[in-house]
Amino acid sequence: MPADVRTLTARWVFPTSSPPLERGTLTIRGDKIEAVESRGVRIPDEDLGNAALIPGLVNAHTHLDLSGARGLIPPTDPDHFTDWLKGVIAFRRTRSEEQTLADIAAGLAECLRFGTTLIGDIASEGKSWETLASAKARAVVFFELIGLSEERANAAVERAKEFAKRVDETHAVGDHVTRLAFSPHAPYSVHRRLFPTVGNHLCREPNPKRSLAVHLAETSAELELLYHRRGPFVAFLQELGAYDPGGLADSFDQVMTVCDFRQPKLFVHANHLAPSARIPRNSTIVYCPRTHAAFGHPPHPFRDFLARGVRVCLGTDSLASNPDLDILAEARFVHAKYPDFPGEQLLKMVTLSGAEALGWADECGSLDPGKSADVVAVPLPDRDGESHELLFSDTPGERRTMWRGEWR
Repeated sequence: MPADVRTLTARWVFPTSSPPLERGTLTIRGDKIEAVESRGVRIPDEDLGNAALIPGLVNAHTHLDLSGARGLIPPTDPDHFTDWLKGVIAFRRTRSEEQTLADIAAGLAECLRFGTTLIGDIASEGKSWETLASAKARAVVFFELIGLSEERANAAVERAKEFAKRVDETHAVGDHVTRLAFSPHAPYSVHRRLFPTVGNHLCREPNPKRSLAVHLAETSAELELLYHRRGPFVAFLQELGAYDPGGLADSFDQVMTVCDFRQPKLFVHANHLAPSARIPRNSTIVYCPRTHAAFGHPPHPFRDFLARGVRVCLGTDSLASNPDLDILAEARFVHAKYPDFPGEQLLKMVTLSGAEALGWADECGSLDPGKSADVVAVPLPDRDGESHELLFSDTPGERRTMWRGEWR
């Protein structure tokens, strides 16, 4: 057998796209998966013991530039969300360029340590691009746009165009693992016309597959602002000198309507989005479980969206609202809160669904022949139990991560 081919086994192998295999084997040739087979078909070269072999983990939503804010901006109750936003803005204003880049690097290192191999990062002015472009992970860097007035919105679009031009000029065609996308921040912070502008222009030229991410329906105060032009967001925006009621959308449905273009769309949080809400084609809901709980929001409607056939994946959000950047811990939190929720669906939400949402499912997200050999070996508890229940138990021990056929 050629030297670049090796076969791994462990207590459980979770392809994600098919049922788990007890003592199954995973054969890797170079940087690709060659075969996933039942026990006994091949003799393994390496036995990882009491562990689960799962696809590389996907964190579909985070803000790496806020990694220095851990513990500094405690989440508020839902009625005081804008106070937390003020804390985030104040924190960002205190950071030098060097500190911000150090925060991004620290956040990336934490993601990698927990087994993340694909990251969706919302990046102010695209600041995480260079760091992620050289990382041992795949990434989608969402250039964040903010501007509620038409003038500020237009200026944000021009900055995004310039950034995209620089990326396209320096990012020559080839084997690249970092992609550029765009994020009009939220309906309360960008002009309503900015959504179709980004989708129909920035996300199409020159790459028609560039995706868009929007923070949507994060708090009840957001509903109050859009539907009635009142509530805490009015005073918050006025204090920033950014309130422009003429630029606001009138409803979440209006946002969904103007976002109904063919490019992939990620609607982040959706904590207060009605389960029956219109969801545009090619969309994903990104649920951030521990951040959602930290702010005391009512139960998230993710199960209702899944029942409708809407794709749902998980994100950590940032260290300004979450204790760490461990996306598997998010899934374990959901498992503890909803023990009857199917384990196979939950694993998919931190692997294949995230890869689909970020446009990488052809390369990663499941253990299938021909895909990249992105694998995480997760320690399991030393007891009997159903395979997914074991995986989502909070078991101590270091995870090992393989990316593109090499252990990181």
